[in-house]
Amino acid sequence: MKRKWIATTLACTMLAAALTGCRGETETETRAPAADASAGAAADGELEGEITFWHSFTQGARMDAVQAAADSFMKLHPGVRINIETYSWGDFNTKWNAGITTGDLPDLSTAQNTGEVVEMINAEVAAPADRFLDSFGRDRFSEKALGDMTWDGSTYGIPYYSHAQVMWYRHDLLDAIGAEVPETWQEFYDLAVKLTDDDTYGAAFSCSTNDLLGTRYLNYYVTSGGGSLLNDDLTVNLTSDLAIEGINFWVDVYKNCSPAETINYTVLDHATLFYQGKTAFDFNSGFMISGVESNTPEIAEFVDAAPLPKIHADDPDYSAEATHIPLVIWEKSEHPEICEAFVAWLLQEENYIPFLEAVPVGMIPAVAGISETEAYRSNETVQFYSNAVDVISEAIELGNAIGVDDHGASVQASYLTSQGIIEAMFQDIITNGTDVETAAKSAEDQLNEIFDMMIN
Repeated sequence: MKRKWIATTLACTMLAAALTGCRGETETETRAPAADASAGAAADGELEGEITFWHSFTQGARMDAVQAAADSFMKLHPGVRINIETYSWGDFNTKWNAGITTGDLPDLSTAQNTGEVVEMINAEVAAPADRFLDSFGRDRFSEKALGDMTWDGSTYGIPYYSHAQVMWYRHDLLDAIGAEVPETWQEFYDLAVKLTDDDTYGAAFSCSTNDLLGTRYLNYYVTSGGGSLLNDDLTVNLTSDLAIEGINFWVDVYKNCSPAETINYTVLDHATLFYQGKTAFDFNSGFMISGVESNTPEIAEFVDAAPLPKIHADDPDYSAEATHIPLVIWEKSEHPEICEAFVAWLLQEENYIPFLEAVPVGMIPAVAGISETEAYRSNETVQFYSNAVDVISEAIELGNAIGVDDHGASVQASYLTSQGIIEAMFQDIITNGTDVETAAKSAEDQLNEIFDMMIN
């Protein structure tokens, strides 16, 4: 992949001024970079300039927490102006891709996942974040998180928060039939079928071509068997015995315990079924809790999480998908030193914990030490769902983004989840009765053709 490297002579120093008067400081909380008296700084060394920050935290509480941090940063640095624009995740992707042509691009942004960071690297719009990470402390972030955003020796994203896919269940429904939490896929399937009745579906399988659920669910099964959706040469693997077994498994789930209309459901449509108490099991991140509390609070006390099922109970522990939502400094920015200082400010405890508390358990701290602080642990939701927090945290430590696993970050892994090809494969099998092996080979060929076209 061709990269344009930005030349930089700015030195990173401690953000001492920004930390004056901060409460509850520790050594972990106070290490942070800033810029010296250079470009973007006034003669006295104070930061000066204007940046635009795009983020996708459209919910009020998260949006408010980010705005509050920006307001306090600008008060501390009167010469700085931070313009914040908010876009949904889908609109953001469209916006920045269009901006490559129009020039309308931010100085700093979030990204939907590490795969989108790789797309930004491929488009030559993301700047390396190594200077920030070296100053702030690389050891304060998960090696896996940084690895998912590293290409040719440089890291392009700064982890803001993390989450991972785990199995969610209603223990009141399991208790009613005297069942234990399933540990294997067969146990999960048998219970999902048993719990399907006039009022509740055991589990849903969704495969809208406008989303990635078909890919995500197939990846669960294949990863649990020690496989990957990508071969070592980064071609697609949908026709191995393990992948075919996984496709058949999820088709059976759809046919025997899922609502028929979920064939066209997106991630939000799908999750809402569990939010509203219409499914007994689901697979999602900790955002599931806020969804249940908002939609059907009367069942919230019965909701808990467990690790993803295995093929055999004695198989090794695994995690099929961990996601680290990053902050990205853009290569076009005239004030990377302001971007770095503001990111450090966002990650200070007094700003970071209010942001995390906007969706407790949904956003797991990406900065080491935060989850052990009294301020974080005292949150009532974190305390009540402590088991779920532990399960998700373990999955974060074990997991990578889909397609990354042992292969490292790649454009192929990003395109694997964004083309809707695997979802269309499932729809073809379910709707048209196409033979599984035939449909899988066709989807495999289509994705490999896309890889060749997009990369070569």
